[in-house]
Amino acid sequence: MSTIDISYRFKLGDGKNEVVDLQLDSTTIETVGNIPESLPSWAKLEFHQCSNCPLAPETDPYCPLMANLAGIIGKFDEILSHDEVDLEVVLPERRVSGRTTAQQALGSLMGLVIAASGCPRTAFLKPMARYHLPLANEDETLYRASSMYLLAQYFMQKEGRAPDFDLKGLEALYKGLRTVNGAVVKRLRESTSADSLVNAVILLDLYARFMPYVIDESLDEFKYLFAPYLEGGGKPQGE
Repeated sequence: MSTIDISYRFKLGDGKNEVVDLQLDSTTIETVGNIPESLPSWAKLEFHQCSNCPLAPETDPYCPLMANLAGIIGKFDEILSHDEVDLEVVLPERRVSGRTTAQQALGSLMGLVIAASGCPRTAFLKPMARYHLPLANEDETLYRASSMYLLAQYFMQKEGRAPDFDLKGLEALYKGLRTVNGAVVKRLRESTSADSLVNAVILLDLYARFMPYVIDESLDEFKYLFAPYLEGGGKPQGE
């Protein structure tokens, strides 16, 4: 089995360093070897289970998302949301580094873990996990999410299924993601005293919150980038 190895390296303000190494199965785009052998009670599926969760405790006693976060949470128990951190993310293709707040850095890490955790409600984010962009801002997130969804519609159309070029399905997926984020926040408040992890998920949820309501309006802001296509009758000029 081949893996995609991603390393998040935190240099904290007190001189302490923390490293989170993740391996994603290159086919399933799910984490490999990231779940501790012993899991806390707050990782059980029934503990603040999402109202839209399709899993059952009889077959899945633990929430796959929280099980994946269980080994990470303790590393950042003493970090406050607005503490400054130096972050370096090592991906197979490149290194990304920057100085930012703890909640921004942890939000980037947790966004990746949530997407690749095996949670059925976050599985639609796997393409973005495969081409992970650390510390993505709102515009980058909107561009990547809409591009991902539209490419999915291309493949659906190729298979003879009705595509959704109006992105209504993307709105529904992000509304479902908000339900997941809300449950994760409840679980984190039971598992850690630090506000940085909780606020990292709240920050992620802000993206999920605005997505359904600004897709049409905000996507128009990208229209100018595609002028070569629009002016060329569907193909870039010069072909």
